[in-house]
Amino acid sequence: MIGSTHSTLWDLVDQACINLLRFIPKARDNIFVWCNSEKEFVKRTAFSLIAVLAVHEKESDFDIYFDIIGDASVDNRNFVKKSVNWAIRQIGKINQENNKKALKLSYEILEMDSKASKWVARGAIRELESKKVQSKLK
Repeated sequence: MIGSTHSTLWDLVDQACINLLRFIPKARDNIFVWCNSEKEFVKRTAFSLIAVLAVHEKESDFDIYFDIIGDASVDNRNFVKKSVNWAIRQIGKINQENNKKALKLSYEILEMDSKASKWVARGAIRELESKKVQSKLK
């Protein structure tokens, strides 16, 4: 096997979300269970699935995930914080209303006293305020 176990697990999680979990309604309920897991890749699954749903189901209500996104933004584990950031960015690219909500959430996260949350928020703000994203939303 080439590469470390971690370099393949994140891809396995993301592929499972893209190709399987988004089609299983019960998986959405499990987002609220998985987000509290101490296991890095179980927790990643919650936020990767939110990101995938934001890409494929633009009519869904993503506000229900804002609290768990904010809570998880302080998790300094690389594969968790990257998926939390991904979830915010994908929600914020759905439409102008979601962009405003995701930016508001990002600025709230930026105020948290956590290195991880600042990383998550800055990355989301940078992309969601970019000319490229803003022009696509208009």
